[in-house]
Amino acid sequence: MPHPPLPLQPPEPSRAFPLAGATNFRDLGGYVGHGGRAVKWRRLFRSDHLAGLTPEDQAVLAELGVARAVDFRGKAESAAYAYALPGVAYHPLHIEPTVVQRALELQRTGRQLTAQDAVGLMQDTYRGFVRDNAPRFAGLFRLLLASDAPTVFHCTAGKDRTGFAAALILLTLGVPRDVVMHDYLLTNTLYQRPPGMGSHAPEEVLRVLWRVQEEFLDAALHMVDNDFGGLQAYLVDVLGFDAAAQKELAGRYLQAA
Repeated sequence: MPHPPLPLQPPEPSRAFPLAGATNFRDLGGYVGHGGRAVKWRRLFRSDHLAGLTPEDQAVLAELGVARAVDFRGKAESAAYAYALPGVAYHPLHIEPTVVQRALELQRTGRQLTAQDAVGLMQDTYRGFVRDNAPRFAGLFRLLLASDAPTVFHCTAGKDRTGFAAALILLTLGVPRDVVMHDYLLTNTLYQRPPGMGSHAPEEVLRVLWRVQEEFLDAALHMVDNDFGGLQAYLVDVLGFDAAAQKELAGRYLQAA
């Protein structure tokens, strides 16, 4: 007797969405967290900025049910490329960009910026997320706890401020660090640098500034481990996110066992 065919596994939903006006828009669903439970699809999205979305792009977001947009861009960035999406509540959590200013300061001293300088600047930026911008990331966590309405969070390129936020969320949900790093590095496959951006710097420097490297996120996570006693202590002592809140977040964003 032939064996009956095995039931086909349903295909996983799309992770990345090739929008015309945003190249780095993607879903955090499907990664396996605490207790073998996967992150729910179509709840948490990360992206580059949304000011360039076409009407067709906006229709895709509406179809996905996106109800909230969290904008990590600095005040001047968000003012220069403002947007309003029908039916989407807008939540600014400003994190001022520091890399460009610090690069300009170095150049004003007469120094030609190198790729290694740029890596150091990016690592310092990520340490600043952990230390100086914790209130903004705490604000994101409070929003996610208040409701599990589908949410997109973004900055300008969707790679650094957004990348650290995505890593924090996934790690809190129990996703292993190597998987979190894999998601973080997807930016290098997806994100397309706007033409003419930062054209005054050498191309080797731009390649560092407009992409992501393991060393960037590692700088932040090492600081969480070494300066704050690890993720649990950071969540509780710095973000004000205790065990009960973490359990509630898992209940909202992980599939039932």
